[in-house]
Amino acid sequence: MKKLETLLNQHKDPEQAKNLQRFFKTGKGEYGEGDIFLGIKVPVLRKIAKHCKGFSIENIQTLLDTEIHEKRFIGLLILQDKYNKADDEKSKKQLFDFFLINYKRINNWDLVDIFAPKIVGHYLLDKAKKRKILYELANSSNLWKKRIAILSTLTFIRNNDFKDCLKISKILLNDPHDLIHKAVGWMLREAGKRDQKVEEDFLKKHYKKMPRTMLRYAIEKFEGEKRKLYLNGLI
Repeated sequence: MKKLETLLNQHKDPEQAKNLQRFFKTGKGEYGEGDIFLGIKVPVLRKIAKHCKGFSIENIQTLLDTEIHEKRFIGLLILQDKYNKADDEKSKKQLFDFFLINYKRINNWDLVDIFAPKIVGHYLLDKAKKRKILYELANSSNLWKKRIAILSTLTFIRNNDFKDCLKISKILLNDPHDLIHKAVGWMLREAGKRDQKVEEDFLKKHYKKMPRTMLRYAIEKFEGEKRKLYLNGLI
């Protein structure tokens, strides 16, 4: 842990930290309230994490329990590495559970977007009957649980499995938060890249009720005229 502190101190950038505090909405009442940044970019964090691969779950928990965003990011990088290297089902399940238990510490969109597909989505990829946990998350009142639910489906989408993405998108259709609008629209767009008919069948049923941001994200890759028709409610 001492070496990690030394590396973080060597690379911190107060000016960059100020920019990140604004970018990740850390002000009072904002979704990232309380997050503290050191101003270290992701490629550097990945290099630092390589020095910490021997960290225990207890060490990872210590990192997740801090208010420093970069420490939580490194903790999740180490957790993902452990998950990738786990060679038995029991170990993978323990790491999957650990991730979800710590949802309160996975509390900004970059932490969710990078790690939920690679841990939660990957674990559930061949376990359709266990995906009910995603619906529990999607129906919660917690912003990050809901974002974990929809982002985890990215792994399924990349394996041409769209059912859960569409079902969870429907659950989140009327969610009030902009970060959920963006996430759902993004996942629908990803599904559409694989199978545009699947996406459009969903959109034709629901696009008139969608928040504008969600729709814009979902149809971003459509050709111009079709995009206009959706935006004008003419499909």
